Amino acid sequence: MAGPQFFTPRSVGASRPRRRFTLLQANQSLPLVRRIVGDIVHTHQQAVTLQDEIAACGPKRQNELKDRLESAMHHLEDYVDELSEVGCELKDYEAGLIDFTGRHRGHDICLCWRLGEENVGFWHERDGGFAGRQPVSTLDERE
Repeated sequence: MAGPQFFTPRSVGASRPRRRFTLLQANQSLPLVRRIVGDIVHTHQQAVTLQDEIAACGPKRQNELKDRLESAMHHLEDYVDELSEVGCELKDYEAGLIDFTGRHRGHDICLCWRLGEENVGFWHERDGGFAGRQPVSTLDERE
């Protein structure tokens, strides 16, 4: 499940056309994507923890914690921007769920990867979401 709205950074605007990946290209990008997504998941958890601490502490400590939370949020936005520059889209801050735009039988689909998975092993239709994941063995990248 995605994080609370408070922890969702501003939307990353499409500054350039979305990149299309072949399955091979998506898998080749995973060393970088894995690092960025690991940073996103870790920083998001820090922000959630800081928010809980802010709610539980006295006003004297709140300012320090709010500064730390603001810093974490800036880092989170930077990581999401970096991921966008690679050309993939973050779908879930907690699970580290990513979609790469790919092709199946001549139309755009999502190549789906989640932090902890070795390779991109699934794909789904653009409107199918995680629940509609199918194994990449069924993918037909031919036009």
